[in-house]
Amino acid sequence: MRLNNLGIVRTNIERPDPTDVERLSQFGVATIHEAMGRVGLLRPYIRPAYTGAKLCGPAVTVLLQPGDNWMFHVAAEQVQEGDVIVAGCTTESEDGFFGELLATSLTARGCKGLVIDGGVRDVADLEKMDFPVFSRAVNAKGTVKATLGSVNIPVVVANAVVNPGDVVVADVDGVVVVPRELVGAVADASQKREDNEEAKRAKFREGVLGLDIYGMREPLAKAGLEYVEN
Repeated sequence: MRLNNLGIVRTNIERPDPTDVERLSQFGVATIHEAMGRVGLLRPYIRPAYTGAKLCGPAVTVLLQPGDNWMFHVAAEQVQEGDVIVAGCTTESEDGFFGELLATSLTARGCKGLVIDGGVRDVADLEKMDFPVFSRAVNAKGTVKATLGSVNIPVVVANAVVNPGDVVVADVDGVVVVPRELVGAVADASQKREDNEEAKRAKFREGVLGLDIYGMREPLAKAGLEYVEN
């Protein structure tokens, strides 16, 4: 009888339509988050390890043990072209789970980046490789390979549940997770929001005030806003 979900590797996960993933990749995290109804964000302490990092791809999920990166090597075998590794931990840990050697291995498998609720190191090398990483910390402290975690099970990463095959998008504004079955619909909603914002942007360039674009004057007056000349 299994008492927990440790020591499991799911080798057959369902991924979304690559065309929908590509469409979603055209939008920023803020747009996607708003288009989904202001949900899906990871906690803002997950930050790019270097300036300019961004990624979008289906998640191969990893559950790590604190101070142990064994499961990254297991996960590498499950990566397909275009995937992103998304790693949580059984408890908080900021050790340097990931560095240049693992990035080299994952790049050879077609991996497009990493999101980890933990630490990474070799940041200068990761930047040179253009391997995007979003992490909780940058930490030179190394790890061991001794304790089983799991691959391709649901994981909690920075307060967000990520299922295998969900699409993760990350840029300078943060990280958002899109459920696998909603990727196409969210891409459509993001495009609609982007088109709407472009129309507003044109009005702002013409000098039209947000007070008028958003019809704010009447509700402000009802709320009791008063203009005083002196």
